[in-house]
This record gives sequence, C-alpha cells and structure tokens, in this order.
Amino acid sequence: MRYILFYKPYAVLSQFSPEPGKLTLKDFLSLPKDIYPVGRLDYDSEGLLLLTNDNTVKHTLTDPKSAHPKTYLAQVERIPDTTALERLRDGIVIEGKKTRPAEIELLTEEPELPARSVPIRYRKTVPTVWMKIILREGRNRQVRKMTAAVGHPTLRLVRIAIGANSIGTLQPGEWKELSLQQVVQ
Repeated sequence: MRYILFYKPYAVLSQFSPEPGKLTLKDFLSLPKDIYPVGRLDYDSEGLLLLTNDNTVKHTLTDPKSAHPKTYLAQVERIPDTTALERLRDGIVIEGKKTRPAEIELLTEEPELPARSVPIRYRKTVPTVWMKIILREGRNRQVRKMTAAVGHPTLRLVRIAIGANSIGTLQPGEWKELSLQQVVQ
C-alpha cells in the first residue's frame, strides 16, 4: 500500500483525469492508476491532500462517524466579531443541514505560507484576517460556505493538516511518501 502527502497548489483539480485548460494531479504526480485522493480540495483551495490505494484507510479518514480532524487556514474579509465566531463554533446550517461544531481561532498574525500563484484580491478599505479552522466533517466547499454564511467570505483557503499529518515544509507541488503508521497516528 502507498500513502502520499501532496501540497496541492492553487488552481489544480483534485483528480488525475484531464480537463481542458486546467492542471490536475497528473501534472505533478506520476503514480499507479489505483492511487486516489482521500477527499478533495477545491480548485481554488490549496494545501494538504492525502493519496492512497488503501481503501480501509480511505474509508476511515472520510467516514463522518470517525470525525477525523482537518485543519485549515482561511483568510477572510473583515474581522469577525464574537457572534460570528460563536456561530462558526456552534455549526452553521448549509443547504438545510447544520454542520458539526468547528474549532475556530482568530490569528493575530498572518501565517507563513508560500505565495499563491495568483494573488488574492486586495481592497484598501476592506481589512482581512486569518483564522485557523478545524473541521470534523468534509462537506463540499464547507469552510467557504460557513464563513460566507456569517458575512466573512473566504479569500484564500489552505488545508494544513489531516489528523496528525501536517504540511510541514512541503511547498506547492511537492509530495512525500508516508508509512501506514504515520498516516493513522
């Protein structure tokens, strides 16, 4: 079995099959056909992606019952007040279903991240702030939908950890192989 941590760059699809005009995982990784991403990162999100051919591990990490933590750094428009932060912590109704409670931390400093290939939009009159968000579920575009629901659209989203596995020193487009013990720690 193989376990690969990959730093998915911005504007890359989390798939190997080609799509005209878009980069995919195949542009960065040359792997056997039976290795697939565990979950996804949106085209406009970046960060840690785990790939494997171990279906048991894949199921364990994606099954909502396991509540496996995924950690994100999100740059949002404006500075959320206490009410907005508490709503995020308690869970937000998205498409008729409430999200699980999330761990939310407002960061006092901008995190050290590689520059994005396409800079985020900058508006002089609209401040931004970074938040650390830990989710224990993985719904489609969940962080973006949650922050938008409380009036703070996400401008940049980087997944920095899946469980105990973090992005570490990986740079966009880089990857490293792990052992099963490292993946399930």
